[in-house]
Amino acid sequence: MSITAVDTLDNDDTSSTVGAMQLFLESCYNAELKDLLDDENTSSLAVDLGKVIEFNVELAQTILDRATFCLPLFNVALVSALRKLTGTTTSSVDGARVRVEHLPNHPALQRTKMPGSEDVGHLLTISGTVIRTGMVKMMETQKRYACLKCRGTFVVRAQLEQYNYIPKPARCLAPGEDYCNSNAFAPVEGLDALEARLCCTDYQEIKIQEQVGRLALGTIPRSIVVILEANLVDVLKSGDSALVTGTLVRRWRGESACDRPDIALALYATSVNAGTSGGSLVSITNDFKLGFRSFWQTHASAPMRGRDIIVASMCPQVYGLYYIKLAVLLILIGGVARADSSGLRVRGEAHLLLVGDPGTAKSQFLKYAAKLIPRSVLTTGIGSTSAGLTVTAVRDGAEWQLEAGALVLADRGICCIDEFGSIRDAEKGTVLEAMEQQSISVAKAGIVCKLNARCSVLAAMNPKSKYDLESSLAINTALSSPLLSRFDLILVMLDSPNEKWDNRVSSFIIDGQNMDDEEHLVWQFDELQAYIAYVKTSIHPVSTPDSERVLTKYYQIQRQRDSANASRTTIRLLESLIRLSQAHARLMFRDKVLVQDAVIAVVLMETTMLSASILGFANDALH
Repeated sequence: MSITAVDTLDNDDTSSTVGAMQLFLESCYNAELKDLLDDENTSSLAVDLGKVIEFNVELAQTILDRATFCLPLFNVALVSALRKLTGTTTSSVDGARVRVEHLPNHPALQRTKMPGSEDVGHLLTISGTVIRTGMVKMMETQKRYACLKCRGTFVVRAQLEQYNYIPKPARCLAPGEDYCNSNAFAPVEGLDALEARLCCTDYQEIKIQEQVGRLALGTIPRSIVVILEANLVDVLKSGDSALVTGTLVRRWRGESACDRPDIALALYATSVNAGTSGGSLVSITNDFKLGFRSFWQTHASAPMRGRDIIVASMCPQVYGLYYIKLAVLLILIGGVARADSSGLRVRGEAHLLLVGDPGTAKSQFLKYAAKLIPRSVLTTGIGSTSAGLTVTAVRDGAEWQLEAGALVLADRGICCIDEFGSIRDAEKGTVLEAMEQQSISVAKAGIVCKLNARCSVLAAMNPKSKYDLESSLAINTALSSPLLSRFDLILVMLDSPNEKWDNRVSSFIIDGQNMDDEEHLVWQFDELQAYIAYVKTSIHPVSTPDSERVLTKYYQIQRQRDSANASRTTIRLLESLIRLSQAHARLMFRDKVLVQDAVIAVVLMETTMLSASILGFANDALH
C-alpha cells in the first residue's frame, strides 16, 4: 500500500502523475522541503489538499478518486524532489512520506458517519471518538528474495488487504529482459542498515466511533478500525476526539479454497488530528456572534433580565425551577482552568449533584444537558461498573487493548449519570480521581498509563430514604465525604406539598404551554447551544478585588461554623465558589468577575448548605 523507495516507473500515466506531483511540491512547498532535509527527527510532509486544488484541479481530482494509486506516488514524488534538492541520489530520504490533510468541506469528503463499501479506494476525512487503542508493534512491510537460478533479487511487499501478510512468490520476479520463471529462491539475509530500516515500520491499530451527540435517538454508533503507521502511531489515546484522513480499504484473512472470507472495512490513515475542544463541534456563525452582542447591548441597562431570558430557555418543557436551570447552565459553561509552571492544574470543569424525590424532573435536566453539549455521555448508575465508567482492558487476539468508558469518552464535554446512588459502593471510588484530577490512571493487564477525563459530571439520585433536614448530606445520600466534596453544587429537590405551586404546575402540564408573558423571548435550542460553546471558548473572566473579598469572607464564615456539613466546608468550597462566579461572568458575557457574580455564586452555594445556611434560605431548591 505504501511505497518507501523510488520504484521503476514504466507506465506513462504513472510517470506524468509523479511529475505533476513533484512540480507541485517544488512550487508550493520548497521551504518545507528544505526544512525537512534539515530536521532529522521529521520524515513526513503535511500537504494541504486545498493548495493542490489551486495548483492543479485535475491532479487533486485524481488524488480524491484514485487515492490507493496516487498516495504512494506522492511519496515517490517527495523522494524525487528531496533528491533533486540535495543534488545526489542518496538513499537517506527514501523513507519520506506525504501526509495529505484539510480536504474540502463537502459531505462526500468530510464524514461524521462511518463509510460503506461504495467508498472503498476514496480519500475521506472521518470525525469520531477513539474508543480503543492497540499496542504499537513493529511491522515488516517488505521482504527481499534472491533467485537461486538467475541470482537476481526482488522485493515482495506486504499485502495490506490481507492484514499485512507477505505472500511467498510463485516465480522469480527479478528485473531483467526476461523472467527466468524459476520457483527456487530464498530470503536475502544480512541487509544493509538503510534497507533494514525501510523494510520495517511502526504499526498501530485503533478504533474510532461515531460521535454520539450527532446521532439520532436510538441509533447505535458504528465504529471502524484505523491503521496507523510510522510517525502517526501513539498520537491518539482512548477518549480523544479525532479527525482522520485516509483511504478506505477492504481487509480479509486468507482462507481455504472452500471457505468464504470475512471481509471488513478499515481506514488506512494518511494524517490524524486530535480534537482540542468539544465546543468546536458546534457551528458558531457570525450571525450568532452579532446576535449575542446585540442581545446584551439591548439589555445593558438591565443585564439580569437578559440573563433570566437565557435561563428560561434552558429545558423549557419543565416549569419554573429557575435556580436549578441556572445551576445547570453554570455547570455546562464552567470556569477557567489554571495551570502553573510546575504543571499543577486546577480544574475549570464544575460538577453538580441533584438529590431529589421521584418526579422532580431530575432526568429531564440530564437529558437536556446531554443534548446541549455535543461531546456528552448519558448513562445510568444501575448496572454500571468501574470499567464501564473509566476504562476497561479488552483482549484482542494475543494482545490487550484499552477501551474507553463513559468518563473518558466525555473528555472535554459532560458526563451525565442518572441514578447515581445505585452505583455500588465499591464502584463509586473509581470516579474520585476523574472528578478532581481530571484523569484516570490505568494499571490493567500489564498496561500502565493515564487517560484524560476532563469533563463535568452532572449526576442525579434519590435520597437514601425520606430526606431528613436535620441530618447531613452524607447521611441522606449515603455518599462518602470525599465524593461529596468534589461536587461544586448539591441541590436538594424535595416534593413537599405546596398548594400554590401544585396549582401552577398542574395548569402548565394540562395546558401544555408556558404561562409566563416572556415565552416569545425564549431562545431557540440552536441559539442556546451556540451561546454556551461561544462563551466557553471566547471569554476568560478575571477576578476583581471586590468579588474575591465576597467569596473569601463567605468561605471564612462557613469554616468557623460548627455545622453538620463538614464535608462541604473544605478548601474545595472556595474553589467551587471561584468556578461558579467565573461561569456566571461568562453567562453574563463579561470578561471580569464582579460582585454580582460572586453574590450569585454564594446564593447557589447557600441552597447546597441547607441546615448550615447562613442567610436563612429555603430548605430545598424546588420551591
